[in-house]
Amino acid sequence: MDHEKFRKCIQLCVSCGIECSNCAAACLNEKDFETLIHCIQMNRDCAALCQVAVSAMTDDNPIAGEICDVCADMCDKCAEECERHDLDHCKRCAEICRECAVECRNVMVPETIV
Repeated sequence: MDHEKFRKCIQLCVSCGIECSNCAAACLNEKDFETLIHCIQMNRDCAALCQVAVSAMTDDNPIAGEICDVCADMCDKCAEECERHDLDHCKRCAEICRECAVECRNVMVPETIV
């Protein structure tokens, strides 16, 4: 896999990982953080998986596409959880997670021959 070809996905995975980490930290600072425990866990897992996807794409790992597919599913689940909360940091996180999921799925789409 040519990692230059997947620059956009790599960049979105990095951004998503950062946003998920920021969201988890912000959730921990909320007054009622106990109600956000699942959100915090999802954010941490999503951030970790985004890092794995970046590593797989940049290292030309032969299963990078499969890893990106799993990352897309995790991003969707994280977005769903964040969308349940009326917090600005959760809204930002959900948005970038949705974008990342779409781009990760694009990694799995075979090139069309022209």
